[in-house]
Amino acid sequence: MNLYAVIMAGGIGARFWPRSKKKSPKQLLKIIGEHTMIQETFTRLNGLVPKENILIVTNESQRTGIVEQIPEIPPENIIVEPFGRNTAACIGLASIIIQQRSADAITFVMPADHIIRDKEKFIDTLKTAAQFAYDNSALVTIGIQPAKPETGYGYIQIDEESGKNNVYKVLTFAEKPNYATAVNFIQSGDFFWNSGMFIWKIDTILDEIKILMPDLYEGLVQIREQINNPEFPNILSDIYGHLRSISIDYGIMEKSDKVFLVKGQFSWSDVGSWEAVYELSDKDQDGNVKIGTVYTDMAMDSYIYSPDKFTAVIGLDNVIVINHDNALLICKRDKAQDVKNIIDFLKLNKLNDHL
Repeated sequence: MNLYAVIMAGGIGARFWPRSKKKSPKQLLKIIGEHTMIQETFTRLNGLVPKENILIVTNESQRTGIVEQIPEIPPENIIVEPFGRNTAACIGLASIIIQQRSADAITFVMPADHIIRDKEKFIDTLKTAAQFAYDNSALVTIGIQPAKPETGYGYIQIDEESGKNNVYKVLTFAEKPNYATAVNFIQSGDFFWNSGMFIWKIDTILDEIKILMPDLYEGLVQIREQINNPEFPNILSDIYGHLRSISIDYGIMEKSDKVFLVKGQFSWSDVGSWEAVYELSDKDQDGNVKIGTVYTDMAMDSYIYSPDKFTAVIGLDNVIVINHDNALLICKRDKAQDVKNIIDFLKLNKLNDHL
């Protein structure tokens, strides 16, 4: 099998404001550990996918940061989207570029900003998925055993009786549920967290796009015909601007009858908010995570990030405090998902220095 990987790295990480901004988004930050999230993602593939077969899809404002952080990647493997058009277009664009290099490639598609521990188990899971995708022309995703009734993740239901070698037929996809629904999902035993990772043969995904999203496929064909044109960036921009913005889940995975799931036997988090970072971090005796010069008194179970300024927190529990650069965020931990709303406010009021 000729293995390729596509790392999707175009988001701005709105829930990680004020650390995550347009030019320094979540995936380019050291959120947990000594390396940035995209460096961790790239390194995680070592030994499975040749470096020259790893492609990163991003945007112009993040290209320089990616080149600086991952100098090993060939420049031609950094694909710059002229506009954000969600994951279906992103994956389609990467797929036609890979197809020109290797028509029978097996491709791993994954976000740049997940935390995965147990690398050996992760690689074994990818190998299982790749072999099944190769043998059965299937669209394979990785499901994570739910550890709790999480409302911030999508879910995937499988047919448990169809299982063979840890691969299962997918029955349904479910969007982020409310708490009661998430409890029901876990109690049923056949729902898994949607990891957002996919494995397939390049011709399989393009065939499914042709059938299920013919409008996108038509645009991809036009792009493919112009890849070697010196004016390709301008042509790409013209065509890409007309593509529908839709996720690969909505556009393909929820409609295809070729979807299977491999159970991921490793520790995983999409680190979707500051609350997730708090949960993953080492805490002191008061349940606090303190980064920088931080003073606390009668404060417990909080995440306080202030590497460049002295910050004091007194008499507050269960809060997120991010004192970074020219902005300060204070919120209750259970409201961490709402941080993304700040971006809309900043855009509306043209406070671009904070974006």
